Amino acid sequence: MRGLWNLTQIQFKLFLREPIGTFFTLGFPPMLVLLFGAMYGNDPSPYFDGFGSMDVSMPGYTGMILGTVGFLSIPISLSGLREIGVLRRYKASALRPITFIIADVLTNMLMTLLGMAVLLLVGWLLYRVRFEGDVLSVAAAFILGGLSMFSVGYVIASVSPTARTAQVVGMVIFYPMLFLSGAGMPLEILPESIQKISTYLPLTYVVSLLKGLWFGGQWGDYLLEAGVLLSILAVCTFIAARFFQWD
Repeated sequence: MRGLWNLTQIQFKLFLREPIGTFFTLGFPPMLVLLFGAMYGNDPSPYFDGFGSMDVSMPGYTGMILGTVGFLSIPISLSGLREIGVLRRYKASALRPITFIIADVLTNMLMTLLGMAVLLLVGWLLYRVRFEGDVLSVAAAFILGGLSMFSVGYVIASVSPTARTAQVVGMVIFYPMLFLSGAGMPLEILPESIQKISTYLPLTYVVSLLKGLWFGGQWGDYLLEAGVLLSILAVCTFIAARFFQWD
């Protein structure tokens, strides 16, 4: 347990030294709140069933944080550690591989929680954003969405020979998905053709599940989203375990 705690601390510090992931996890979502909040405010709108634009953006921006960590931070950091030989040293030490994996998942989950806390604080202080769901249900959706996105990141890290390759692959996948899934802006304001495309994007199901539970929905209403995310988690975990290399 002590080894796990020490390694988690190290991984946390390494995360903060990776500028892209840190910025998009902690800085970019609050910046969007400031930008779009200044443009549209948070007055109730019929487009959003009486909620304001910032109200409905909170679950989407939370999904953005999960996607950032999954598609950018994890692949870049793991591929970089492999590239400079750190993973090989971990494997050769007395540290068990599962300890490293647990520490890495915990670190990334803690960072997403921190990013979400900063986002909600800014949203509440400026616009008194509304939350009408059950905290435990949203927390469970947050964990499920996070693990599913993280699993994709481990797949990218498994097949990327270098950190630069992982960065390019992650960006090519993530950035279009960011604006087509409802994470960057609500799907309600996007054209119908874009909404159809969004059904093929994994981040869409993270945002949909979070948003539904955020505003008082029940898990039974979002079995499709939960099933898709569980399938992504299972398939990507299998692929990552099959192809992951320590050196």
